[in-house]
Amino acid sequence: MSGRSGAVTGLDLFDLRGKIAIITGGGTHLGKSMAEALGRCGARTFIVGRRSHILDQAASELAPVTPAGCEAMVMDVTDAAQVRDVTDRIAASAGPIDIAVCNAGSNGESSYPPDSDLDAIRATLESHTLGTVTTANAAARQMIGRGGSIITVSSVHGSLAADPRLYEGMEMKQRSSLAYQAAKAAVIGITRNLAAELGRSGIRVNCISPGHIPKDAANPEFIDRVIDRNALGIRGRPDDMQGAVVLLASDAGRFITGHNLIVDGGWSIW
Repeated sequence: MSGRSGAVTGLDLFDLRGKIAIITGGGTHLGKSMAEALGRCGARTFIVGRRSHILDQAASELAPVTPAGCEAMVMDVTDAAQVRDVTDRIAASAGPIDIAVCNAGSNGESSYPPDSDLDAIRATLESHTLGTVTTANAAARQMIGRGGSIITVSSVHGSLAADPRLYEGMEMKQRSSLAYQAAKAAVIGITRNLAAELGRSGIRVNCISPGHIPKDAANPEFIDRVIDRNALGIRGRPDDMQGAVVLLASDAGRFITGHNLIVDGGWSIW
């Protein structure tokens, strides 16, 4: 991806002007925040997902702070043909993709061992794993011979089990599940495989594993427990993902591939 022939210092390392970026699940929460960071650094961004009204709203909010523009496109990451079509249309209208953030993935599981629902597990695994692979493959086809950066999104629960005690005594519609943890562990493995396979084509592939970054609608008691149990004693925010994604997308990360960057406030050091 890098075109530099000598030492570059300061903010030039993070300059993404002239780059084309696609961010799946880019309409909300972590995806939207990462799209904002890439756009602020100069990339022309395309946020994609399944819900057009959410994407359109996000794009209108991001456009004023993304000098090269932010556009919304509807895409189901589990449909390989649809992914290929959307990425081809991006290349035709803006140029080949330089940065792909594989962030989309849903978790509809609300059953837990020993009563896990196999259909829910299957759907969660498909969303995270197939969605990552289809997007990465489509982007890589455009990057071969040019270089590029593929960034996957796992979770601290891709490496660690969720502690059931964290949820004790609280009404939670959903909590970290067997399927979610299996899917996020798979994303880390997928990342390493892609890095090994695509490295000689000039493509870097890395993973970001966020810790607990609660949405505003989360149970306040749950948020307090999360803050209390991470090493920094602070609440994780969506913009905590921004530095990580820009590092891995830019020339600042030129010699980084196959890495799993944990952004969790020290949750996993205990």
